[in-house]
Amino acid sequence: MIRAMKGFVAAVDPVNHLIGRIVMYGIFVMMGILLWSSISKAFFVPTLWTLEMAQFAMVAYYILGGPYSIQMGSNVRMDLIYGEMSTRRKAAIDAVTVFFLLIYLLFLLYGGIASTAYSFGYFGSEPISFFAGFLTGESELGFMERSPTSWRPYLWPIKVIMVVGIFLMLLQALSELCKDILRIKGYDMGAKL
Repeated sequence: MIRAMKGFVAAVDPVNHLIGRIVMYGIFVMMGILLWSSISKAFFVPTLWTLEMAQFAMVAYYILGGPYSIQMGSNVRMDLIYGEMSTRRKAAIDAVTVFFLLIYLLFLLYGGIASTAYSFGYFGSEPISFFAGFLTGESELGFMERSPTSWRPYLWPIKVIMVVGIFLMLLQALSELCKDILRIKGYDMGAKL
């Protein structure tokens, strides 16, 4: 069991670290979009796509960067009492809170999958079977959901990014739970930053 947990941590952490390091440059993408928005409004004809595209970029930045933030320990925490605790006690408290985070992320993932299925034109009540049907050829795309703005982009790309980000966050939370269990058992998993 210990070996499996260490292997899981060794597989998940580098992936989320790499994605987080790449995605953190997304701030420059957002800056570029918003800079173009300002320039086009001041000197040219204002563009329809800039504000919504900046929102999409912000969602991708936030959702895909979340697992990296959890991994680095950058999440907000009240250190008034927690900071003075031993490593094992911190790990025990973290294990409990991560367990509740996992429950929340599972509900969020299911909702994200349902919303993504809706954006592909599925209006039923079993979104997971809809996506499983693509593997067997039983499902097909329906009316594609679009934004109600004047630009009217398709919404499925950002919804897919959200599902991927939530899934990566779920994997990272499981990794953190494994690390906390290993710390409780006395293994040195490195201190949280």
